Amino acid sequence: MTTKINYSDHKYYTNRELSWMDFNDRVLEEARDKANPLLERLKFLSITQSNLDEFFSVRVASLKKLAAVNYPKPDASGMTAQEQLLAVNDAAHKMLNKQYTTLNRSLIPALAQQNIHLYRTDELSTSQLQFIKRYFHDTLYPVLTPTADDSSRPFPFIANDTLNLAVLLNQDKKRYYATLQIPANLPRLVRLPGGENDFILVEDIIKPFLDQLFVKYEVKESATFRVIRDLDLDVAEEDTSDLLKEVQQQLKLRERGNVIRLEVESTVSKKLLKRLTKELDLKEYAIYEINGPVDLTVLSKLAGQVTDHRDLLYPSFTAYQPASLTSSHNIFDAIRRHDRFLQHPYDKFDPVIEFIRQSAIDPGVLAIKMTLYRVSGDSPIIRYLGQAAQNGKQVTVLVEVKARFDEQNNVHWAKQLEKMGCHVIYGLIGLKTHCKLALVIRREQGVIRRYMHMGTGNYNDVTARFYTDMGLFTVNADMGIDATNIFNMLSGYSEPPYFHQLHISPHGIRDFINERLNQATELAKTGKKVRVRMKMNSLSDQSMIAHLYKASHAGVKISLIIRGICCLKTGIPEISDNITVHSIVGRFLEHSRIFIFNLDGQETIYLSSADLMTRNLNRRVELLFPINDPKIKKRVLTIYKTMWNDNVKTRVLQADGHFKRVDRRGHVALDSQAYFADLASVHAKADKAQEALAKPSEFQPMFSPENQPNPLNYDDGSDTH
Repeated sequence: MTTKINYSDHKYYTNRELSWMDFNDRVLEEARDKANPLLERLKFLSITQSNLDEFFSVRVASLKKLAAVNYPKPDASGMTAQEQLLAVNDAAHKMLNKQYTTLNRSLIPALAQQNIHLYRTDELSTSQLQFIKRYFHDTLYPVLTPTADDSSRPFPFIANDTLNLAVLLNQDKKRYYATLQIPANLPRLVRLPGGENDFILVEDIIKPFLDQLFVKYEVKESATFRVIRDLDLDVAEEDTSDLLKEVQQQLKLRERGNVIRLEVESTVSKKLLKRLTKELDLKEYAIYEINGPVDLTVLSKLAGQVTDHRDLLYPSFTAYQPASLTSSHNIFDAIRRHDRFLQHPYDKFDPVIEFIRQSAIDPGVLAIKMTLYRVSGDSPIIRYLGQAAQNGKQVTVLVEVKARFDEQNNVHWAKQLEKMGCHVIYGLIGLKTHCKLALVIRREQGVIRRYMHMGTGNYNDVTARFYTDMGLFTVNADMGIDATNIFNMLSGYSEPPYFHQLHISPHGIRDFINERLNQATELAKTGKKVRVRMKMNSLSDQSMIAHLYKASHAGVKISLIIRGICCLKTGIPEISDNITVHSIVGRFLEHSRIFIFNLDGQETIYLSSADLMTRNLNRRVELLFPINDPKIKKRVLTIYKTMWNDNVKTRVLQADGHFKRVDRRGHVALDSQAYFADLASVHAKADKAQEALAKPSEFQPMFSPENQPNPLNYDDGSDTH
């Protein structure tokens, strides 16, 4: 008799927050990897800090609130909120030690070998000391405002992510406390005279001259510190008739959220630290003593200000742009001939912008409908949408004003679009609109055609340069009808009974993927050849993981490329021994979502805006769309196989829950991101005049992974096993 498997058993799941910490550790590994260019290693270390800041301000803040009310329900892994809070802080303390060990023992000495220096005051030459003295008096002193901390002047409010000095003073044997906020509108990194790349931090310029801010007091000590606050936006949508105003109000309140984390220089005395922790009301686990500069995001600024060291950065590459998708061609003619596919950043984002630009000025275009989740600070797409409205086009834009940490930017753009004559929708109650969809309605010789762009990433021309994403242009009639229905659903009360080819969350994407996994499971039970491949940012939905386990148990071979959170465990006998998980962390942030199902020789390929997380599947409007063009299907499959065979930036999930680098001894090195960048450069340089090479669907790789010796001892991605 077969024992029934309890797929909800806690032992089958990894805690989401600890899995995220493990992901950030993979980013930290890139900072420690001497094979990476030195200045890029600095940037990776900076990224680990910005990642942590966002993680604490949202995820850890949420855990703290749950723990405060003794929320009893455990997560999928069986951990309570209090247990998670303590475990995450413990992991973060270990990560902090690793971060600063990397900086102090590896990166600072390596920079010095390149004559790049981040000096402390006691390391400065006489002329440099004179320079910082002048800089303090001429630039800093006029704008600094010391704040006393006593019975008549209570401890000041410390804003989130601001740099501050805690100061201990003495006068007539009495102890006094003060704080000093370092102005954020002045450069933190100051270039020194002397060497070409000599720098000092602004707080290290201020400290020697504190006595001039506290006249007649003795400065006993000072320590740099900053706090991270709870920034989770709590918009009570069901109680507000004006979502825009509610978001703006919550943005003001968010700045005063509870302190989640304190970072302070490790040289701080017990007295001064006790004063800070008491005033900020912090538990011991939330105090992080720093052996180096507070807030490592400054390292990215350092990397950007170093001069004459292009050799310490990644080699540049030339992104590819098909000639038929440039401003010198009619983009509608190109899309009408056949579907067009883009792989960013290796393919330029410019055709997406050009699509909106030509739509704005084309006399045949009647309407433009578009969803915007995150856009750049100076978005050309916003500009062209406004131009389209002014040219008499019917322009409807859904701007998701609840996009986390982009709320302020999106509120601004929503107002601007309205001023330019666009009809703006602010999202749906209870849902975030995360799908990436643009629909252009065009009249051509009496016929109405729907032109579409669908993507896995945001309509952000800046992040498109370093996020890997995919996009599709099409005039497929069924998809066009589906897209129209989606916008009717977003702007009105329409509830389409079904969709022809597109799949929409909430719930629709979950149902579709579950259906495909069920089909794969049943076919595998009968001995049919089945294969499932997926690529995403995160996998955390318990029900979806259970479906993957069931398919694996039935014999379905499952290959997953997951950049970040993965709550699924591999290597569990009879449960996940048919599942292999890779994670690629490298030069570009892997952001595309790909779903490939090969069911008894019938292969279908889909791209999506959604990760397999509960929020994406249940609480967001997401889009999953098919790739129908045979040549594009082949290209997407080749892209996936190339990534799967990456043995330079890939880590493989082990049975113990940790990711381990591939042992490539004796194998040809394959860095998939470097390969795609090199390939783009080759095509860009060769395609100055040849229209044939300008068609994405005719894009042919320099080599096809299946025709090369497999650089790994893993499955080569073929459909036989």
